[in-house]
Amino acid sequence: MTSLICTLQDHRDDVNWCAFSGSLFATCSGDKTLRIYNTRDFSELPFSPLSGHGYGVHCCCFSACGQFLASCSTDATTMVWSTVTGEIEAVLEHPGRSPVRTCALSPDSAHLVSGASDGTLALWDFPSKQLRRTGAVSDTTMVACSFSPCSQVFMTGSTYGDLRLWDLDMNQLHAEKNAHDLGVTCCTFAPSILSGGQVVQFCLASCGQDSLLKIWTINRFIPGGYKMQLLHTLTGQSAPVLSCAYSSDGQLLVSGSVDKTVTVYDAKNAVLLYTLKQHERYVTACCFSPTSPLIATGSMDKTVNIWRLEDGCSDRGGKSLPDGSDLTSSEERTSAGRSKLLVGDWAEGDVSAWLVEEGLEGLVDKFRANNIDGTELLSLTKETLASELLIESVGLRSKLLRKVEELKSDSVCSGIPDEFLCPITRELMREPVIAADGYSYEREAIDSWINSKNRSSPMTNIPLLTTLLTPNHTLKMAIGRWKTNH
Repeated sequence: MTSLICTLQDHRDDVNWCAFSGSLFATCSGDKTLRIYNTRDFSELPFSPLSGHGYGVHCCCFSACGQFLASCSTDATTMVWSTVTGEIEAVLEHPGRSPVRTCALSPDSAHLVSGASDGTLALWDFPSKQLRRTGAVSDTTMVACSFSPCSQVFMTGSTYGDLRLWDLDMNQLHAEKNAHDLGVTCCTFAPSILSGGQVVQFCLASCGQDSLLKIWTINRFIPGGYKMQLLHTLTGQSAPVLSCAYSSDGQLLVSGSVDKTVTVYDAKNAVLLYTLKQHERYVTACCFSPTSPLIATGSMDKTVNIWRLEDGCSDRGGKSLPDGSDLTSSEERTSAGRSKLLVGDWAEGDVSAWLVEEGLEGLVDKFRANNIDGTELLSLTKETLASELLIESVGLRSKLLRKVEELKSDSVCSGIPDEFLCPITRELMREPVIAADGYSYEREAIDSWINSKNRSSPMTNIPLLTTLLTPNHTLKMAIGRWKTNH
């Protein structure tokens, strides 16, 4: 059986992905941040959240040693972070500057692959962070990728519905057309390799918009060539399946769905073991801990649930967990008064009250002396904190800026109608404009996008027929009325 032992509620937008290492757990979100926790008690690390991406973060993965974390974003970059310091080790700009939707590290940490909205792939040498190869599939978006346990080949999945197997020279070894009707959403290799005679066999799980979870065998023949065969089709969920993951021994398989459920299967026998129903919205992410009998699931309800498998796991070498009393949810760890909506409208007194609430009462006098209101608060930088406010402590400056970044993201979890939020920044729009794709954006955000993203639509990735932007006066007035009433 399973039990819910912890709920993390730190993100301010959809949780898009989650990943375990031996001792750490990471999540990423549409709120542009990643968060890292200690798996002993799921306390957040001091340098978390990680802020660096300009737009929502779609995927994240640990290196084999756990010392590095890779993440990819709509901002067309894949970033590599140190899990020791929280610092950015490298920024990998995707060829063509298209939004990066998926990334994966090879089990030997020698290579990193990233896939983008324009169907392109980039293969990076991970130790040197240098681009090694590029590839592409036309007229589609890459949304899934996974390395084989031998690290020599990787599988990709796209919105076109196909699964494609590639080698490290970016040669296509096999293409499984129409693997999932309406599109693939996720794919993952099982961790084990079977070999015998002239054949090496891998297992792969994939899921898609067709509401199916599929298990495949991939046979590699020693003389050369690959053959892919469907082994099982699992139908335990009633809506598109968005994510799937194997346990570290390959015995279990978990998936998350638009129907808000999480299913756990016996992967070898294709038998449904558990259906978990704790999330309030789509389940977008799931993963197993490699060292403990834990499953993590992330959702568009902005939460991450940590589940313990109570039986059937002790004989798999997983270490025991602390008692449930040692595990605390983020709701218990965070203060309850940080739900201000429009920070830009705060008066100086509101800023002072917020500083006290966040344990920064020592800065109140400085802020009052400099007449820092909400608008000024949001525009603070490391330079202004040091040169104008004369805050000497580097740690204090960093803590304050992290808190300010959290405030900037607060709007997405505070009841603002989604249509009032810019699709690019996920912030309340002040100067909404209509682009050629028919969507409304904040003017500054779409201007920046057009100037750096080859003039493709942020929502559809289809080239914009014109860069002309039309002010959306109706939407601006609606936002004004909403602000007045709230």
